[in-house]
Amino acid sequence: MAEQKETSLVAKLIPVMLAFFAMGFVDSVGTATNYVKESFGLSNTVANLCPSMVFFWFLVCSVPTGMLMNKIGRRKTVLISLAVTVAALLLPVVAYNFPVMMLAFALLGIGNALLQVSLNPLVSNIVSGDKLASFMTFGQFVKAIASFIAPIFAAWFFAKTGNWVWMYGVFALETVLAFVMLWKEDIKEEEMTGKPSTFKECLGLLKNGIILLCFIGIACHVGLDVGTNTAAPQILMDRLGWTLDKAIYATSIYFLFRTIGCFTGSFLLAKFEAKHIFAVSVFMMLTAMCGLLVFHSQWPLYVCIALIGLGNSNIFPIIFSQALLQMPDKKNEVSGLMIMGLIGGTVFPFLMGWASDAMGSQRGSIIVLMIGVSYLIYLISKIKKVA
Repeated sequence: MAEQKETSLVAKLIPVMLAFFAMGFVDSVGTATNYVKESFGLSNTVANLCPSMVFFWFLVCSVPTGMLMNKIGRRKTVLISLAVTVAALLLPVVAYNFPVMMLAFALLGIGNALLQVSLNPLVSNIVSGDKLASFMTFGQFVKAIASFIAPIFAAWFFAKTGNWVWMYGVFALETVLAFVMLWKEDIKEEEMTGKPSTFKECLGLLKNGIILLCFIGIACHVGLDVGTNTAAPQILMDRLGWTLDKAIYATSIYFLFRTIGCFTGSFLLAKFEAKHIFAVSVFMMLTAMCGLLVFHSQWPLYVCIALIGLGNSNIFPIIFSQALLQMPDKKNEVSGLMIMGLIGGTVFPFLMGWASDAMGSQRGSIIVLMIGVSYLIYLISKIKKVA
């Protein structure tokens, strides 16, 4: 009986983890931004509109997606998100120009907003609440693998074909596989009782102090994530005089250590108090940011980028699971609010691009990133027990 239950759990988790992998494709926007900037000769400010175009839709779509889940369920919402993601990934393969890329980024943002709002609470229908943070972290590990390979795929396709966007064709195939497998799998969801929450009522949850802190925390986490994988190659080009094809691997270093952090975090969070892991993670990022301001040689800069990836790897699941456990009867609405916090992926790159152009170097970007780290330090003292 126990063996059958374990087999059933694995069968349900496989398509969900494939969907987490597809979720990671959104992180390719950092790599894509650098290629688009070079292809069309854009300034830092204009180029950083690319990630802004992706993450703007988290502000628009997140809460409505939570309301949509109340009507059609989490699994069906995930399926819709995967379909939108396929369309976004195929657009650049069909035509590569700046307007098409902006449309593709917009669709990628819409699809990913739907996916992140619906997929995380769907995990809570498969695993028990006390293991939620651990399994969500494992999902982030799977997502991070996709994030890690994106710069490698882009560089490989660019070297072999002269067209980096072919990586999106490969990603589209994986997304189709995730769609088909999840469509065939039956996942039991709890029935919705009572009157569905309105948009105003969803936003009203921010009146809860912990929910508001978590919302801002996720905005800072995503801002650090998108900002770092966008700025890392630019920092190496700025400090070392490298070309993009050499500096782009800095993004892979970030995501490699973020992947390692997610993998180890899925075990550590099952054994140790999340608050302690959160604190260590934040101080790793603070140390790295200070290093980026002063170092001017390759390996120290690599170490700093790696530390940011390692430190930022477990921030999201810790904050997200805290929010879900704060209001277990409002999981869909809380999930929508938390994913709306991904608007940080729009705000941070825009401010970073402006600050870099204003200062004439990537030090402006680093200063903006340090603001996000400072808030996470503040969050340690405010959340007594995370997850």
